Amino acid sequence: MRTLIVDDEPLAVERMQILCARIPALNVIGTASDGAAALRLCDALAPELVLLDMTMPEIDGLGVARGLARLSPRPAVIFVTAHDHFAVEAFDCDAVDYVLKPVAQDRLERAVDRALARRDTTQPIEAAPAESPWIEEFWVPHRSELIRIAAGDVDRIDAERDYVRLHVGARSYLLLHTIQRLEDRLDPERFIRLHRSTIVRRDRIAGLKHDGLGVWSAQLADGELLRIGRTYLAGAKAMAGR
Repeated sequence: MRTLIVDDEPLAVERMQILCARIPALNVIGTASDGAAALRLCDALAPELVLLDMTMPEIDGLGVARGLARLSPRPAVIFVTAHDHFAVEAFDCDAVDYVLKPVAQDRLERAVDRALARRDTTQPIEAAPAESPWIEEFWVPHRSELIRIAAGDVDRIDAERDYVRLHVGARSYLLLHTIQRLEDRLDPERFIRLHRSTIVRRDRIAGLKHDGLGVWSAQLADGELLRIGRTYLAGAKAMAGR
């Protein structure tokens, strides 16, 4: 893949060049030290892959990624950053992966494999995905990297101060985000808020239980009961056709 490296730190660029040289599938065709130069080089060189730093002066990595969306063909983007808190902003970018610095050789190779797999699918990498106003996936910190979780795999979301906890089967992940902002980005046909601190995937709700004195609970598929806040009771009843 014709690859462009974008980073405002010369040592980071040099290290990335060394890592890329060890991956036969990559051919580094240029480097850029800021976002504006990256966009100019993408116009001139038409890379298939951009290894993109997130924090840069003037135009940051997110700005570059949005600018690349206008290109046809559009290069794949792998974000490379020292900060995991940009994962929320990455929701809106059709990035292949999000790699944390310092970049390990095997981690970069896995990211490149994902880029190659996407290129080789029947859906061309340059084709723009269908626009959706809703979050389709999450990027969450896990150990020394960020992993991708499909929104449809999330059973429940609980607020924990400035974070939310995503429950996926028997596992859970913390994400720096407020539950209100997240509710605004989730498909209401798929998720429903039951309490000021709880959002649940609709198909995980097995039934509603009246506890008396106007108090209702939602029974989940695993048998757990969740108290429904008064503010959200009408929405829960509407789901049940009441």
